[in-house]
Amino acid sequence: QVHLVESGGGSVQAGGSLRLSCATSGYTYESVYLAWFRQVPRKGREGLAHVASNGTIIYADSVKGRFAVSKDNAKRILYLQMDNLKPEDTAIYYCAADFDSPDGPLFAKIGNTWEYRYWGQGTQVTVSS
Repeated sequence: QVHLVESGGGSVQAGGSLRLSCATSGYTYESVYLAWFRQVPRKGREGLAHVASNGTIIYADSVKGRFAVSKDNAKRILYLQMDNLKPEDTAIYYCAADFDSPDGPLFAKIGNTWEYRYWGQGTQVTVSS
């Protein structure tokens, strides 16, 4: 059973930084792809970054240059470093995961929410002006 647990959210002033963590377990690591999403009330989840199973990272334009994803493969933790935070970054942040099809190509794009079967519970980030 795939299990994802986010942590590291909190409150910060505009211009500040936070690093979110997503502890992962329950899968064969080599075939998994991972992603970070966020959601504000009354809106759908927005894809921020996708990590393909070969390590390729794709960023959404909205966070490119401010957010950076990294992985600790030994600890199976996915990180989201967020710098120069803005009030509009206030949201619940989620990590998500799924697996490449055995006979298909690598999934290497920021997918829609239905392309990730496994989700964490989310962590709140609040940025004040």
